Amino acid sequence: MNILILGANGQIARIVREKLLKETTDHLTLYLRHPNRLGSTDPNRETVINGDVNDYPRVLEAMRDQDLVYANLGGKFEPMAKNIVKAMTATHVNRLIYVTGLGLYHEVPGEFGRWVEESIGTPVMDDTRRAAKIIEDSAINDTIIRAAYMTNDDEIDYELTEKGTPFKGTTISRKSIADLIVKTIQDPKLHQYSSLGIDKPGTDGDRPY
Repeated sequence: MNILILGANGQIARIVREKLLKETTDHLTLYLRHPNRLGSTDPNRETVINGDVNDYPRVLEAMRDQDLVYANLGGKFEPMAKNIVKAMTATHVNRLIYVTGLGLYHEVPGEFGRWVEESIGTPVMDDTRRAAKIIEDSAINDTIIRAAYMTNDDEIDYELTEKGTPFKGTTISRKSIADLIVKTIQDPKLHQYSSLGIDKPGTDGDRPY
């Protein structure tokens, strides 16, 4: 497949890229603002595009001939989500994996849920929610991944919760998130039209320790 990675230098995206190069024969298009940060790339397997997701014509051009889009972004999310959906619709690319944070649906229970809202702040949370709604309201076959607080622990250990059910746990390793992403890329029929919470089992509590 042809895979477009938006935000290709992110910590999770780098793990995903490495696993895809080792475990698949997919061609990767690496879209990011600072390509020099990538280090060496494989010209037979990778195409690098210097671009910002807020630049719609650039995103549109990158989207052509792709089979699946994986977005792992930072910044103001609503305008980027609009560009992604618009470009995917225009180019008839219909499979998206979109990584975001917990709390999209006020699904985090108890004191931890209150703390998440307070620590992240209403403006950021509302922007995140608007971006997710744009994706979910589109016709695109999306998998939204709602991650707990991320760690760099060297482990793959996670559980998933569906939209409409309370979020579990407080933390999750980036390697675990990457594992879920790669599995979904390798079998795009997994987790279609879904929004998944991901956490490490047994990390329930009032704070992400």
